[in-house]
Amino acid sequence: MTKACMRPLAAILFGVLLSAFAAAPAAAEEECKNRGQLDTLYCDDNGDLVADAPKDQSKWKDPSTLVFAYTPVEDPAVYANIFKPFTDYLAQCTGKRVVYYPVQSNAAEIEAMRSGRLHVAGFSTGPTGFAVNLAGAVPFAAKGTEKGPQGYHLISLVKADSPYQKLSDLKGKRVAHTSPSSNSGNLAPLALYPAEGLTPNEDYKPIMSGGHDKSALGVASGDYDMAGVASDVYDRMVTRGTLKGSDFRIIYTSPLFPTSSFAYAHDLKPELAKKMVDCFYAFRFPPEMTKEFNGDDRFFPITYKENWKVVREIAEKSGTPYNKTAYDAENKREAEAAAKKAAEKAAQQAQPAPAQPKQ
Repeated sequence: MTKACMRPLAAILFGVLLSAFAAAPAAAEEECKNRGQLDTLYCDDNGDLVADAPKDQSKWKDPSTLVFAYTPVEDPAVYANIFKPFTDYLAQCTGKRVVYYPVQSNAAEIEAMRSGRLHVAGFSTGPTGFAVNLAGAVPFAAKGTEKGPQGYHLISLVKADSPYQKLSDLKGKRVAHTSPSSNSGNLAPLALYPAEGLTPNEDYKPIMSGGHDKSALGVASGDYDMAGVASDVYDRMVTRGTLKGSDFRIIYTSPLFPTSSFAYAHDLKPELAKKMVDCFYAFRFPPEMTKEFNGDDRFFPITYKENWKVVREIAEKSGTPYNKTAYDAENKREAEAAAKKAAEKAAQQAQPAPAQPKQ
């Protein structure tokens, strides 16, 4: 039963009227034969684990401007420039205006699609599950080559001159994770580290850095003794010269995970969704994009049901299923961490400048 119907009726209508109104959304929900883990806004009658297009065609969206975003694994401004050749192509291919939306957090990206402000986006591996279940995202592609979609690993970084040789050496040390919903930055360490002799939240308290790039830079600066990051992000930072590979040692490498998914909003007009998907598949990355994405040169077809199976298993095993309770808890943690950093920054800025020596 939808809250939108119930809330205004509960306080003002008599029981008979209330029952009549309450029956309508109940009947509407019965039209959905299968929902699985999807939010009550969505339906999955065909069993592919993602939201079906609305049965009511009046709810299909055919916007004149398509809003595109890419996961904020690093500075969003960097990717606005990197994706410009593609967004220009997508505009030409679809006949729509395309704008790049620089999201600042995984939660902001998911909320943007759920609210209808975001039409197509690249979601990080871990948050893809929340985007599917809570925002109606329909993943259809990942970066890859003619051989298929590429993957990445969780790698655990320490400074090259540190004494740490294996994960179990990090007990009681400063270990960085990235953000609660990140697959390689949090969920995979929760699930995989214990078998290596290091149990998060028992042997150490994870420090949320806010991003893979921040975790790696924090190890380089000595803020963290070790950090688990996505290998593709690390490789891109080394390629750009942001990091020096010789400054680090990798003491653990996980099995292969899929990279970011590209997904469209479930309520796009089906003809528009198909056209946009075809445009993605037809595009070939220019040299600068191929270099940035470690040799990937195209968007390769994927499905959430098959390609994200291992990620869903990691989420369940780590105690972070892709449901609203887990999502709300992670949003709260992210908001608290952001507020803490903002307060620390404000406190630093409020400190008086050091006195200048007299001339």
